[in-house]
Amino acid sequence: MPGDLESLTRNAVHVLPEGGLERKLALGRPLRVKLGIDVTSPDIHVGRGIPLQRMRAFQDAGHVGVLIIGDYTTRIGDPSGRSIERPILSDEEIDRNAQTYIEQAYQIIVPDRTEVRFNGEWLSTLTFAQVVRLTRTVTVARLLERDDFANRYAGGEPISVSELLYPLMQAYDSVAIEADVELGGTDQLYNLLAGREVMEAYGLDPQVVLTTPLLVSWDGAKMSSSVGNNIPLTAPPEEQFGRTMRIPDSLLDDWWRLIAERPVPHGEPMAAKLELARWIVTRSHGEGAAAAAEAHFNRVVREREAPSEIPEVSFEADGELVHVPPLLRDWFALGSTSEARRIVKQGGLRIDGEVVRELDVPAERLDGALVQAGKRRFARVLRRADPA
Repeated sequence: MPGDLESLTRNAVHVLPEGGLERKLALGRPLRVKLGIDVTSPDIHVGRGIPLQRMRAFQDAGHVGVLIIGDYTTRIGDPSGRSIERPILSDEEIDRNAQTYIEQAYQIIVPDRTEVRFNGEWLSTLTFAQVVRLTRTVTVARLLERDDFANRYAGGEPISVSELLYPLMQAYDSVAIEADVELGGTDQLYNLLAGREVMEAYGLDPQVVLTTPLLVSWDGAKMSSSVGNNIPLTAPPEEQFGRTMRIPDSLLDDWWRLIAERPVPHGEPMAAKLELARWIVTRSHGEGAAAAAEAHFNRVVREREAPSEIPEVSFEADGELVHVPPLLRDWFALGSTSEARRIVKQGGLRIDGEVVRELDVPAERLDGALVQAGKRRFARVLRRADPA
């Protein structure tokens, strides 16, 4: 039941308190291993999959994974690592994103050993008196020790009370499900440690905190859905393969260690990237899709040929001009409209082979055209007939 400590803590940055996990494992019962995910975007990317891989290791050792879908905390917004308050999504966006998360997480964790909970289940029922009791568990001075809060406070930037409440709400999730272990990225360390304080204030044995590194993407920044430098678990095989091949040689060791959880194979960097790309696509889509994605990459990028099969997409137009960024986002499963806008501005959009940098394009020019976004994305575009 306990499981091998090395496999449970592989790639961990923090396991706190020292000796705490060993003590929990010595209890001789299945531990409740929590991971909370706010639904700020419609996808889970390979970087966010790293703590899910630790949950899978605990599950393989016989423990219970408790996946918290933060439908309620998303309505406040996690301030971790932010220099400004995070924009709040609409209820419709939150609900839509939440529906996709569980299926994506099941690419990594085991459904039969997973307890899925939405934190609106308990947070939405707290009375004002219960919220006040929760706020008594941590002082304002303690909250302002966070780097992001401290920097904003020192710089005279506003900090809303709702942001101060966020780590308390995430901590209360641990109280509600009686977590033994909580997983998260290193940017969540403060929130996870706050969970220990709040659990103790409620008379519970505090959770063990286990953090994993943040994955650095090809642009040198933390992988992020909002930035678009990510590889979604649900992205098409060709997209996953092509984006993996963008990794600079300097990051190969980290990507192999954190995603495939083994050392980078010996040999040329190109061969190591190809093998990792196959691994990532196989996990999401299977071996057949990985082989087809590699063939597509070789043909389109390495040999610079158009794909043999080009998907057809469509659009509607009310006027003479069409705003293309949201269309590109939908046609090619891009991470965001802002990513599509960057592709256009950087000369990555071609219509019938001609570079187009305008964000608004005549509808007649799109109708029937071969559209290319970046090096690997192609589509034949047709205009949908106006409804009668």
